[in-house]
Amino acid sequence: MPTSDNESPPVYREIAEELRAAISSGRLSDGDRVPGENDLMKRYGVARATARQALSVLINEGILVPIRGSGVYVRAFRPLRRHGPRRLSRELWGSGRAIWQADAAERSFEIDDVRVDEVAAEAHVARALEVAEGTVVLRRRRRYRLDGRPLQLASSYLPLDLVRETAITRVDTGPGGIYARLAELGRAPAHFTEEIRVRMPTPAEAKALRLTAGTPVLDVLRTALTSEHAPVELNEMTLDGSAYVLQYDFEA
Repeated sequence: MPTSDNESPPVYREIAEELRAAISSGRLSDGDRVPGENDLMKRYGVARATARQALSVLINEGILVPIRGSGVYVRAFRPLRRHGPRRLSRELWGSGRAIWQADAAERSFEIDDVRVDEVAAEAHVARALEVAEGTVVLRRRRRYRLDGRPLQLASSYLPLDLVRETAITRVDTGPGGIYARLAELGRAPAHFTEEIRVRMPTPAEAKALRLTAGTPVLDVLRTALTSEHAPVELNEMTLDGSAYVLQYDFEA
């Protein structure tokens, strides 16, 4: 039967809401251990399955994190606001700043696990860069961390003939990153297109981003084009779905 609008929510959700309120109010802070299954069973007079469900709600939301053999802890991570248009402005990378600086502001942001190699373009990469499938392109892979937490994986693909023997092939591309170097080559990005979808992570992605069970990822596929609409980069990004707020501004 359909649930009545006046019917109370399941007990496990009521427990989850009380825990969420304790975190929001500051009674439980980042790193604090929360009551475990046994504690919740005694406090609320519920079965173990109900207590486990209550904790699972907040674990799946990324608010709590279980540590094997230790307990469940608060992870009061403040999501990163990703402002689509502002972070890609020429004013930012043209002045020697990295794109992520538009998002991170005063927070501790770093890039690690940077790998640069040459690969044969798969079908979707070839279409985006307007080259034949199998054409060798440059690939730049990296992981982004905020406040010490991994939150994004990214792989950029660029035409090898364009970037060969330039700073773009190095681990450190210099001030302003890839886009500033492309501008020096006379191929500055002038237009961007992004596609976004939500999915569950692969095991490798879950490990690299340290995702708790049930946490989705955001796939962001961005193509950078010159003023003549010639593609110069395809960037495939995988974002921790619990760590981001996506913001886009539009004129009416």
